[in-house]
Amino acid sequence: MTDYTLYIIIALVVIFLFSAIRILREYERGVIFTLGRFWKVKGPGFIIVVPLIQQMVRVDLRIIVMDVPSQDVISQDNVSVHVNAVVYFRVVDPEKAIIQVEDYYSATSQLAQTTLRSVLGQHELDEMLSERDKLNADIQRILDEQTDAWGIKVNNVEIKHVDLDDSMIRAIAKQAEAERVRRAKIIHAEGERQAANELANASEILAKQPSALQLRYMQTLTEIAGDKTNTIVFPLPMDMLETLTNAIKK
Repeated sequence: MTDYTLYIIIALVVIFLFSAIRILREYERGVIFTLGRFWKVKGPGFIIVVPLIQQMVRVDLRIIVMDVPSQDVISQDNVSVHVNAVVYFRVVDPEKAIIQVEDYYSATSQLAQTTLRSVLGQHELDEMLSERDKLNADIQRILDEQTDAWGIKVNNVEIKHVDLDDSMIRAIAKQAEAERVRRAKIIHAEGERQAANELANASEILAKQPSALQLRYMQTLTEIAGDKTNTIVFPLPMDMLETLTNAIKK
C-alpha cells in the first residue's frame, strides 16, 4: 500500500467521522431513523449519526408564536366580523411531531383557523367584544385536545383584533349613545325621587315646628333682599293667606 493510498483512506475516515458528528443545542432534539425505521430521540449535546444508514430530523422544543390570519366569521346574531389571533405552542413529544403528522406547524395553523371560526361563530358580537378571556380559553382547550396526538402542547391563544364594518360601527355607536341617554334619564328620575322624599321629610319637620317655618320665611326674605333686580317677589306664607281669606269671608 503506497503512501498516497494511505492518505486517501485516512481522509475518507476523517470525512466519515465529521459527517457522523452532530451537535444539538439545549432546546433541540434529534429524531433518529435507522434504515427508514424510527430508532430513538437523541440530544441535546454531542451525538453520532451513522451516514447512509441513519438519518436525523431536528426538532425545536421552544415555544412557537404563530400568527393566525384574519378570518371571516359570522356571529350567532348574523354579524360579519374579521378576527385574527395568535397561538403559542411547543413540541413536547418529538417522535409524534415527526411521525404522526407531515408538517406539525402547518397542521396546527390550519386547525387554529378552523377552530377560531367554529368557536366564535357560536357566540354573539357582544360576547366577542366583552368575553375574550373565556373565548381564548375555549379555543386553547379545543386546540390542545386535538393536537395532543401530534405531540403538541398549546399553551395559550389570544384574540388580537375584532374588525367591524363601518355600518356596524355606526350602529354600535348609536346603541351606546341611546344607552347613555337611558342612563341619564334614569339618574335624573332617581334624583327627582330623592329630592321629593327630602322635601316631604322637610315639610313634616316644619309642620311640627311652626317657629322653624317662620325662620325659613325670614331667611327667604334675606335672600330676596340681596338680589339686585328691579322686581321683588314677596312671598307670603300659606297660613297667613288662609288667615286673610278667613277674615275676608267673615
